[in-house]
Amino acid sequence: MKSVHILTPVKDAVDLAIETATAVMASSLDTPFTYTIYNDFSTPETTCRLEEASQQMGFRLINLSDLTTHPSPNYLLVLQRAQREALEEDACLIIVESDVIVRPSTLQGLVDGAIERPDCGIAAAVTVDERQQINYPYLFAANLKGPVEATRHHLSFCCSLLTLDLLRTVDFMELDSEKNWFDVSISHQSLAHGLMGYLFLSLPVEHKPHGSRPWKHLKYSNPIKYYWLKLTKGLDKI
Repeated sequence: MKSVHILTPVKDAVDLAIETATAVMASSLDTPFTYTIYNDFSTPETTCRLEEASQQMGFRLINLSDLTTHPSPNYLLVLQRAQREALEEDACLIIVESDVIVRPSTLQGLVDGAIERPDCGIAAAVTVDERQQINYPYLFAANLKGPVEATRHHLSFCCSLLTLDLLRTVDFMELDSEKNWFDVSISHQSLAHGLMGYLFLSLPVEHKPHGSRPWKHLKYSNPIKYYWLKLTKGLDKI
């Protein structure tokens, strides 16, 4: 691994997105890193603020409206582009979603943890709420003892490192273009190729679920309406 590529897809909720970016840029990483925010058809106001933040903080901003006319979400395009760039530079890929706040040591901890485990495909930081209690999407891990647990459960991309071995093995160009999200698919393919997932309970990150897509809160407050929208409008396909 010669470098680390970090990405964050952003769809509005700009205050939280900038908080995410600020935390990433403050990371204590020993390995050279590139941080890219992919702006997925946010409002003009959000785009303007992201451009200002890019100039002030030094992250790379890619407006997906310059690359495609496909409506948001464009997670597949982001992953495909990021995989290609990472492979060109022998880099691992870290995804930090725009509703996650990392600690200064989080990303280096994932890098070190992945290097220490030769069979690692995905190294994921456990998510917690403001009270430091494990929250969605890792509720299944509430009773795990840690500090690091090997798991065959799919790992979310809230804050996850995809190793160079995974990037060389799983071709993102072959992912199902009918889906919106790909953490489940990539987790399963990683396992199928003999790579293991590791959940780092020792590296908690604060997660404010669905900050950029508030309608998804219906999954908890009104699940009947959520699944009706999911079925009738084709939303949130995993």
